[in-house]
Amino acid sequence: MSFLSKALNRLKSNQKVASLVQRMPPGLKARMRRTVDRATQPSVLERVLAQTSQTNDLLARMLYEEALATPRYQERQRLLRYGFNVYSQHDEDGIIEEIFRRIGSTDKFFVEFGVGDGIENCTTYCLLKNWSGVWIDGSADCFEGIQRNLGFLIEEGRLRAKYSFITAENIESLFAELKAPAEFDFLSIDIDRNDYWVWKAITNYRPRVVAIEYNASFKQTAACVIPYNPTAIWDGTNYTGCSLKALEYLGNEKGYRLVGCNYTGGTSFFVREDLLGDHFAAPYTSENHYEPPRYFVRMPNGHPGNFGPFALVQPGPHADQSI
Repeated sequence: MSFLSKALNRLKSNQKVASLVQRMPPGLKARMRRTVDRATQPSVLERVLAQTSQTNDLLARMLYEEALATPRYQERQRLLRYGFNVYSQHDEDGIIEEIFRRIGSTDKFFVEFGVGDGIENCTTYCLLKNWSGVWIDGSADCFEGIQRNLGFLIEEGRLRAKYSFITAENIESLFAELKAPAEFDFLSIDIDRNDYWVWKAITNYRPRVVAIEYNASFKQTAACVIPYNPTAIWDGTNYTGCSLKALEYLGNEKGYRLVGCNYTGGTSFFVREDLLGDHFAAPYTSENHYEPPRYFVRMPNGHPGNFGPFALVQPGPHADQSI
């Protein structure tokens, strides 16, 4: 949508303007509509780029569905075929939902850092399902977006948000300040560089499930991590973060097991070992669960994302609750 179209839509949402438009003769409104349509029509280049993008999305989707049809992805205990996105960047929303379907939830409380403006991350979808939790982000722009997009949940007390650059030295003090419980359902870590070191520094909190970014460029057998630098940020290259094998080893030390990765090779999932049962695909190794970098695969979910107040509907007495 062009800048002019957005401006006109905002103008039409004004009650006085809407009332004035309603009183206009139909012929005048039709002529004005045709004039606006001509003025806001995308250029030939914009149309070609849009069609190319749609074609790329279609081809990527076909590759994704073809991969999910293979025997490996159809194994009952694997998580990949359950993936979908509502507010996650890729298929994390569905994988997280499936993990908790298998092990159950307790307090439905999450902590996520590196959340962006609240429209694309791993826990916004949880808010649609009556979860509550804590968000931390080190970007002033993103924090302003959180307040703009989800300020009503902060006012209600379902969401606590903090603007802070995240380091291994301050992470537990931030948890304490935001009153995170010592044991809660879900932790999501996505800060693009120091993820490994920050998770390693969390020793007094025991989430049941952890989602954490890995660097798929390092493949599945190298156990490597870039040195800790509390002030560094991602430079856009593949010299960042850590390998999946390094996270596997760290998770084992902390009492967690690797149970899967998302299809695009960006997010790994760990479950506390006392909750594993026979719910997931063993062995819990990077060799078994690694997914290569497929960052080109976009997973659009209908219209562009947005968030606002929702009414949460409860099942009636005759609802089928077998699922």
